[in-house]
Amino acid sequence: MDSNKASFDAGQAKGQTQEKASNMMDKASNAAHSAKDSMQETGQQMQAKAQGAVDAVKDSTHKS
Repeated sequence: MDSNKASFDAGQAKGQTQEKASNMMDKASNAAHSAKDSMQETGQQMQAKAQGAVDAVKDSTHKS
């Protein structure tokens, strides 16, 4: 019976380890998606600022 309990305990430990690893992978994936979203937003903001600067230059050259 002791070997059955040892096998059961080993199986439980393996399952818990796999679950923890899966949770860590999910967290890493979520962090990666969050970073990607943040980078896209930053890129869009930079693009909008650059377009604003281009428009300002166009306006100033047309008014002169």
